[in-house]
Amino acid sequence: MKAIHLLRHGRPDAVCECVEVAEPGPPGENEVLVEIKASAINPADLLMMEGRYPGPEILPAPMGIEGAGRVVQVGTNVHNLGAGDKVISLGRANWAERIKAAADRVIKLPDGLAFEHAAMLKANPPSAHFMLKNYVDLNPGDWVVQNAANSAVGRHLIRFARARGFHSVNVVRRESLVTELKQHGGDVVIVDGDDLAQRVRAATGSAAPIRLGIDAIGGTACQRLADCLSEGGMVVNYGFLSGDPCMITPHQAIVRDLTLKGFWLMRVMQNLSRDRIEALYAEMAGYFMDGTLDVPIEAEYGLSDARAALAHAWRSGRNGKIVFTPTRD
Repeated sequence: MKAIHLLRHGRPDAVCECVEVAEPGPPGENEVLVEIKASAINPADLLMMEGRYPGPEILPAPMGIEGAGRVVQVGTNVHNLGAGDKVISLGRANWAERIKAAADRVIKLPDGLAFEHAAMLKANPPSAHFMLKNYVDLNPGDWVVQNAANSAVGRHLIRFARARGFHSVNVVRRESLVTELKQHGGDVVIVDGDDLAQRVRAATGSAAPIRLGIDAIGGTACQRLADCLSEGGMVVNYGFLSGDPCMITPHQAIVRDLTLKGFWLMRVMQNLSRDRIEALYAEMAGYFMDGTLDVPIEAEYGLSDARAALAHAWRSGRNGKIVFTPTRD
């Protein structure tokens, strides 16, 4: 069967390839066999291939943080899953036609959830959810500011903020994204630049409480985001996009009492019980099904087109997700 393996670290489309591997075989005790129907490419996948994000230490290695499919067969002692169930995989080797996994490493989903949405469910919606919820006690009418606002996390954050009564300032790199993200629900959409804080304040009003900033980039972009915050505010960094260290100045930290925190979904999930994880993904699935969450898909590829798909995902200027559809090859 086909699977995508990382051969070495470097530019994603140059270091991964579709290979033929042995079938996983029938599931054993407490295992399930899953046919993967859709797998999104995330920024973390690309950073992992470049060697800039925690990933496999021994190469070649199978890849794919996200994967959604149907259970084909269950092993002995598996009672909560059956053949035909729609699931997501919590493992990190999902760019394959089929995977064999421990039953407690897949999550059953509502059958009405589209596979393309299920393939985006694992990482980005919970990240947006927890970053809005866990760091600053926001009240209806408060503002949150984020960069990389056209990313999947950014789009989810816009929708979650609106649903919870918050206002969002959304920082982007291209003027062409402004109208689109306003239509998506962003209250203010603004192009990044040296005078970002002044333009944000002109848009929100000088007295507006902006106590939470969500940073995906690091470097000076993190510093500009911090400039937008009210005194005592917090920047939460979740991304490595620039490759530069996160920056806030001594004046921001000491005089304005700003703080910088890091967010990693894996650490949060490690502290949740199985029941809470299942409830979390049921909630996130519901948001896709009722239209609260929506992310455009720019292109779909089979596994045999791995290098073209990864080149597409790696280049700038995209306006949607790149998704593998493994069993459509």
